[in-house]
Amino acid sequence: MAVEALRAGYGGEPVLHDVSFALAPGEVVAVLGANGAGKTTLLRTVAGLVPVASGRVLLDGGDLAGVRVEDRARRGLAQVPEGRSVVAELTVDENLRLGALQRHRGRARDAAVASVYELFEPLARRRTSAGHQLSGGERQMLALGRALVAEPRVLMLDEPSLGLAPIVVAQLMGVLRETAASRGLTVLLAEQNVTSALSIADRGIVLALGRVVADAPAAQLAADTALRHAYLGF
Repeated sequence: MAVEALRAGYGGEPVLHDVSFALAPGEVVAVLGANGAGKTTLLRTVAGLVPVASGRVLLDGGDLAGVRVEDRARRGLAQVPEGRSVVAELTVDENLRLGALQRHRGRARDAAVASVYELFEPLARRRTSAGHQLSGGERQMLALGRALVAEPRVLMLDEPSLGLAPIVVAQLMGVLRETAASRGLTVLLAEQNVTSALSIADRGIVLALGRVVADAPAAQLAADTALRHAYLGF
């Protein structure tokens, strides 16, 4: 997947300014920056929820301009938005099976759901519990599981660590890193928890006021004290 000279915003006011980068299969890329830097807008634009003013979003070399959100999902692009979006009235198992319908039926769906339970043991123990009965960490696991059960090729996550205990964050990040490596899944991770994101990322992209101010290997960004102080607040 690639983004080329992307400009987008709301009500005619630009938020993203000529943002460009490419993602390789199996690569984990952290999108970093202060509040208002444009991280969420970037993910929403790639997902098709915010219109492109100019530039291109490419998947398999083809421009996604005019492609509906649901059709982008069918092509292998998945998003887990901020807020742990699950169907509160459905059980864990029903949520996962609903997510699997996009790609699987019958035994293939059963196998896809089982693979999520292998990744997230807490969900396996709560499979008959309704979404509203889960803890914040369990809801985030379920939101991620619902995305993974459809076997996307590109997965975008917006602030998955927000409000979670460090031990839960570590588990989620570990699953992302493992899944990217084992499935060749490309991950675009917008995250305020810079240390956690860079610990699993291959590369980091730093946004400031909607512009890319750094695009470098994760270890290099983590070691760049001046950049961290200027744009990441630590």
